[in-house]
Amino acid sequence: MSEQMNTQDVKSDDSGHFEVLIEKIIFRSRWILAGFYLLLVATLFLVAIKFVKEFAHFAMIFWYASEAEFVTGVLEIVDKTLLGNLLILIIFSGYENFVSVIGAAKNSTDRPKWMGGVDFAGLKLKLIGSIVALSGINLLAAFLEISTTNKENLGWMVGIHLTFVVTGLIFALSERYMHQERH
Repeated sequence: MSEQMNTQDVKSDDSGHFEVLIEKIIFRSRWILAGFYLLLVATLFLVAIKFVKEFAHFAMIFWYASEAEFVTGVLEIVDKTLLGNLLILIIFSGYENFVSVIGAAKNSTDRPKWMGGVDFAGLKLKLIGSIVALSGINLLAAFLEISTTNKENLGWMVGIHLTFVVTGLIFALSERYMHQERH
C-alpha cells in the first residue's frame, strides 16, 4: 500500500526529463578533463626531453666538474625525475578521481600500488609534498653554488620555499583534523 501511495505522490510533469538531461550533460562533462590529462602526458614527454638534455650536459662536464657542479648536476637530474613522478601522480590520480577508472591497468601485474587509492585530499598532500621537494632541490643547488648565486634571488628562494613548507604543514594539519572529525 505504501508503494501505491508513493507513486501517487509523484507528479508526472516534464521538468523531470529536463532535469535528467541537465544531469547527464553535467555528468558526461567530466570527459572534457580527459583532454587535460592527455596534454599532461604530452608535457611528460617534454620533461623527458629536458631530462635527456640535462643528462647529456651533465655527462659532458662530468670529468671536469667541481664537487659542487657535480652535485648540482645530479640534483638537476633528480629534479626532472621528481617532476616526471609528480606528473604521473597527477595524471593517474586526477583521471581516476574525476574522469574514470583506468581499466587498462585494472588487472595489470605492474600497476602501481597507490593507483586507485589516492583520493583528492591525498593527491593534494602529495602535490604539496612534491612541490616542497622540488623547491628544496633548487634551493640546495643554489646553496651549492653560493659564490655565483645572486643573494637577493637566494633570499626570495628561501622565502618561497618556507612558504611552501608552511602551507604544506597547515594543509596536512587541517586534513588530519578533518579526518579526526569524520571518525
